[in-house]
Amino acid sequence: MIVITTANKLTLFRIVLIPVFMIFFYIAKEWSYYTACVVFIVASITDFLDGYIARKYNQVTDFGKFADPLADKLLVIAAFIGFVDASLSPAWMVMVVVARELIVTALRTVAAAAGRIIAASYFGKIKTTVQMIAIIYLLLFGWRDFYIGAVSVNLVLNVVVLIITVASGVDYIYKNRELLKKVK
Repeated sequence: MIVITTANKLTLFRIVLIPVFMIFFYIAKEWSYYTACVVFIVASITDFLDGYIARKYNQVTDFGKFADPLADKLLVIAAFIGFVDASLSPAWMVMVVVARELIVTALRTVAAAAGRIIAASYFGKIKTTVQMIAIIYLLLFGWRDFYIGAVSVNLVLNVVVLIITVASGVDYIYKNRELLKKVK
């Protein structure tokens, strides 16, 4: 049975905001990018709030442990897919990010089948924070692609996201490698 707590409502609200974000993003006008950024920031704030409320008010649920990271993944993937369309992120990099997210989600599914819940790790939370900061920057400034010397800030942000995303994925796999040994 799914317990709908305040924290879980915030997670569900974040999921509802994803298509709203995408609508504003794909209007593709300067004002709509800023509006998409506001929607993204609101969704990102709910990520912080739902975890805080869940821990502070003892509202941690199995549903929340599963749905919260899934909502984060959906939000981030939606943004990066949009960035591929807008030529702000290379498709190959976004494919690596999506692959990491799918691998970690599959790992969580295997864990759930074994009666375990894999909550978001500290490294995973850093990854999410870095991705969200990069997304906000790209929504606000990526269209202008500032340079520091000859180096594109967009490129630097995409590389940092890629490195941290891959590293956190490796961390999840390493810490849960015993689950993979049980998969037949």
